[in-house]
This record gives sequence, structure tokens and C-alpha cells, in this order.
Amino acid sequence: MSSENTLLTETPQPTPPPAPKSNIRSFIVGVLIVALLATWGYIIYDKSNERQLIEQKDNKNAALTGEKDSLQNLFNDATTRYDNLQTADTKKDSTITSKDKEIADKKAKIQSLLRKDNATKEELVQAKTLIASLNQDIDGYKTQIETLKNANTQLTVEKQQVTEERDIVQKSFDSAKDVVKQKENIIDVGSTLHASNFNILGIDAKKNGKEKQTTNAKKVNKLRISFDLDENLITQSGSKTLYIAITGPDGKTISVQELGSGTFTSRDSQEVAFTQKLDVNYTQAKRQTISFDWKQNTNFSIGAYKIEVYNNGFKIGEGVTHLTKGGLFG
Repeated sequence: MSSENTLLTETPQPTPPPAPKSNIRSFIVGVLIVALLATWGYIIYDKSNERQLIEQKDNKNAALTGEKDSLQNLFNDATTRYDNLQTADTKKDSTITSKDKEIADKKAKIQSLLRKDNATKEELVQAKTLIASLNQDIDGYKTQIETLKNANTQLTVEKQQVTEERDIVQKSFDSAKDVVKQKENIIDVGSTLHASNFNILGIDAKKNGKEKQTTNAKKVNKLRISFDLDENLITQSGSKTLYIAITGPDGKTISVQELGSGTFTSRDSQEVAFTQKLDVNYTQAKRQTISFDWKQNTNFSIGAYKIEVYNNGFKIGEGVTHLTKGGLFG
């Protein structure tokens, strides 16, 4: 039994035959081929994904560029509308001026966004929102401009009406002024005094104070002139100026500046020489006599002495006296 057991235990097992080398090589080649195919597959897949990403990016960029161009056109249109409104012939009030500043600020912000080369979607959305807001502002601006233009037109019409009414009133006023002036001129002319009843005497005044009337030129040392100022219902009471012109035998007005002689302008714009100026206190509607003496430093000459009285630029009366050569013993 033991011999049998020993014999059985020591019996060697059969060794399997070795695998052929060609099978191993085929397996390795297969694995390599699979790995290579997998690598190329991954590369192809990765390139395909990359190409899709590039295409998506290009499409996105193209879309953003198109949207940016569209927004730029919208902005240009809005700017053109605003510029046209800016040229409107309208006086701007403080509200319009404030709106101008607000629009200018908004335009600057939109331009800043659209000028970016790589503007993002969010920035373009912001620009779009601002452009919409800008267009609303321009619509409101246009309404205000039209309102102001209508107001200006109304003011122009009203101004024209007022001007026409003023011209009518001015014409009526000028006509009334002309009438008043004419009446004033009539009253002024009508208020001119009138002189009458001239009495001109040659006076020989003695050293003892006695006086003697004479026509002897050699003895006359002064002329006593008197006349009446006739009653006038128009002339107001008060001081009136009379100019007395005494013309001597030589035909010249006697003028002595030291005694107050001078000239005045007549109603026909002529310079008239006068011998003496008198200021008299006239009472309306009453006749009164004026009397004064003219005494000169030189002797009186033989001949006619004419006395002319002027008032209000008119000659209102005149009188003449003659001084003669003395008698036998003259």
C-alpha cells in the first residue's frame, strides 16, 4: 500500500506546450492598432470639437458685429434727427438747454460703447437700451421744439398785430398832434399883441429937470415914445417881451450895445436888429399904454425916425416922427 502510495505521489504531471510566438506578436500588434485608432479617433474628435468651437465663436463674433453695426446705424439715425432739430430757428429756453446737455451726455456714453473693438453682448445690450432712451429723449425734444416754434409763430403774429395797432394809434396820435400843433400855432399867432396910437416926441431935457417938446433936431436929446397895446382875449396875462427898432434918417437901425441893443429871430427866420428891449406886464383883454424914452450919446439928425415894435416874432406896429432944422435962430 505504501509502495503504491509512494509511486502515485511521485508521478510527474505533463507540462503544457509553450504558446506560439506568432500569437503573442499578433496580440501586441492588435493592441497597438487599437491604441492608435483610439488616439486618432480622439484627435479627430478633438479637432472636430475645436472646429465647432471656432465656428461658434466666429458665428458669435459675426452676430455681435452685425448687431453692433445695426446699433451704429440706429445711433447715426438718432444723431441725424437730433442735429436737424438743432438747426431749427427757435429761441431755446432753459428747459431745452438742459435737455441738450442730457442728450449730449447720453450720446457720449453710446459712442464709448460702440467704439469698443471687442464689445460684449452685455455692452451692446446696454448700448441698445441707451439708444432707445435717446430716441425717446429726441422725440420729447422735438415736441418741445415744435411747441416753442408754435409759440414763436404766435408771438410773431401777436407782435405784428400789436405793431399794426401801434402804427394806427401812432398815426392817430401824430394826426392829433398835428391838429394840436396847428391849433397851438393859431393860438400862438392869435396871442401876438398889437400896437397902435403911436406918439413920438422930440424932448429937450434941461439941466434943471424941465423938459420941452420940440422937433428941432439940434435941441432934441431924447425921444419919448408911446403906443397902446390893444386888448387881446387870447393872450394870457403876464410878462411880455417887446423889441423896439428905431431907424434913423440914414435908414439904419440905431444900435448901441451898451444900452441893450441886439438882434432877434423873426417868424420868417430873419435876424432883426433892435434898439431896445422892453419887458412889459400885460393884462389879458385890456388896452394899456406903453411909454419909454430913448436917449443916445450922440446928437439926433435931421430927418425921419421910424419906430417899429415886435412881439412874438412879428412886427405889431410902427410910427414915424420927423426932426427938423431949427428956425431963424435955430
